[in-house]
Amino acid sequence: MNSRLATYFFLSARLLLGAVFIAASIDKIAHPAEFAGIVSNYRILPGHMVNTIAIVLPWLEAILGLFILCGWWPAGAVGLADLLLLVFLMALAQAVARGIDLHCGCFSTKTAGSPQTMWYLARDVFFLMLGAAATIQVLRRY
Repeated sequence: MNSRLATYFFLSARLLLGAVFIAASIDKIAHPAEFAGIVSNYRILPGHMVNTIAIVLPWLEAILGLFILCGWWPAGAVGLADLLLLVFLMALAQAVARGIDLHCGCFSTKTAGSPQTMWYLARDVFFLMLGAAATIQVLRRY
């Protein structure tokens, strides 16, 4: 891959990652009670932490997305985004392993229709690959 093409590829991955984080935050910020129900369905947090996570997590996603898009504090923003993506993937994987069929709550708090859990897993792996590409771009700067 030539240098110019690599630059555009890694920049595109970073911008797409930032956009994904912002898009993921919008519905959750607008509907915190519904998102709290989704968080609770994962059955990994104690009940007293569900509401706090349901309120803080979407705002963290929005801020990280903005930082990633704007290139502010790139190492920290991309690193934290990668960590969150890994946590999201592990949370979904544990639900699948335990036979919990749920809506992931990634981009919508709506729970109508049947969950597409395997699609959610595949999509999260793709997002993690975007995060890895964004990390490479950040590391190449230093």
